[in-house]
Amino acid sequence: MGLYAVAAGVLAGVENRQGSIKGLVYSSNFQNVKQLYALVCETQRYSAVLDAVIASAGLLRAEKKLRPHLAKVLVYELLLGKGFRGGGGRWKALLGRHQARLKAELARLKVHRGVSRNEDLLEVGSRPGPVSQLPRFVRVNTLKTCSDDVVDYFKRQGFSYQGRASSLDDLRALKGKHFLLDPLMPELLVFPAQTDLHEHPLYRAGHLILQDRASCLPAMLLNPPPGSHVIDACAAPGNKTSHLAALLKNQGKIFAFDLDAKRLASMATLLARAGISCCELAEEDFLAVSPSDPRYREVHYILLDPSCSGSGMPSRQLEEPGAGTPSPARLHALAGFQQRALCHALTFPSLKRLVYSTCSLCQEENEDVVRDALQQNPGAFRLAPALPAWPHRGLSTFPGAKHCLRASPETTLSGGFFIAVIERVEAPSSASQAKASAPECTPSPAPKRKKRQQKAGAGACTPPCT
Repeated sequence: MGLYAVAAGVLAGVENRQGSIKGLVYSSNFQNVKQLYALVCETQRYSAVLDAVIASAGLLRAEKKLRPHLAKVLVYELLLGKGFRGGGGRWKALLGRHQARLKAELARLKVHRGVSRNEDLLEVGSRPGPVSQLPRFVRVNTLKTCSDDVVDYFKRQGFSYQGRASSLDDLRALKGKHFLLDPLMPELLVFPAQTDLHEHPLYRAGHLILQDRASCLPAMLLNPPPGSHVIDACAAPGNKTSHLAALLKNQGKIFAFDLDAKRLASMATLLARAGISCCELAEEDFLAVSPSDPRYREVHYILLDPSCSGSGMPSRQLEEPGAGTPSPARLHALAGFQQRALCHALTFPSLKRLVYSTCSLCQEENEDVVRDALQQNPGAFRLAPALPAWPHRGLSTFPGAKHCLRASPETTLSGGFFIAVIERVEAPSSASQAKASAPECTPSPAPKRKKRQQKAGAGACTPPCT
């Protein structure tokens, strides 16, 4: 089944309260879930506008076999999306017969409401805010290529590389076909908001990972050296796992756990496309994993990103405009699970460093969980200072909480996030303590802006760096 038909099915399911957009997208088994998710979210956001245009143009009367939800998806794509560039098949031909009338009705609607831009047709609660204006962040997959080659590829496509950003203001000012290297995050390229790279050949070949800026922090701060054994406790959908594998250079072992079989299947596809060979996936509850199992005796690093309210997720704010703090009962249940998972992770005997992260803005899921876990392990673990240059710190709810990191669209140009780096306390004279300390993450040299000589026969995908 094609993209537009699947999107129409998901849209119908959401409107009939059969599930959330995210749940229905992942259960659809569609290969490119991010493209599908974005299309459904935007179609739903413009739903009232599309209904008005379709009705006034008489599209469903003229095309009696066209179902309403499919019509809505197709008209969004024609008028507000990509315009069927490079595809569309029979749907492009069908909508082409009505294109002039549909465009005229959209223009008439703007005149009637006294607006000039499509987004001004939206209700106030649905208009793009800081979330929808976030830059597009793209992590270079160093298992397949390197930043220099990716930069050169985009330059050959007509993009203008501006070097490493010096501040967040540089990222806010991005427009057109300009792009930058993130000021703090290695191998993270930044493009203007709404840049769509889902069909880009480098993304489809696994050379690029579309990943939010804050979502890159957990693996970067865990920083396991090549050859390490790592646990990714709640791994799906897999972007952080792929980042861990890149840091390991595919050397060592990642034990990745998740209870959702469909999400694991999608994750396996993502990891295969990214060229990852050091990961062992398991459909298993992390809380049921025994720390005394001999397979995990060399696990020195754990990434724990447990289920949370998702109150900081940009996609959730687009899916549920005005989504606020979850109910006290749900927060209590989530925080209880998160604390159990964190305390369980701290029982692995060889653990040196753990990163705990959520995409939640709620103190109950963040600082409170970390504080309680440390109090249950007095003297055994400590919060490590992390990334001093990061502008948004943890809430001062207990001593040392400022070592934690927070993120938000307003302060860091990313989704809402929380990260804590926890280290095992060792004797001051121990040489291993220095190895286990949280990295300062000094930015690596930025790819040079000068134009490099193009290699003969450069193809659609960049080769790995040697």
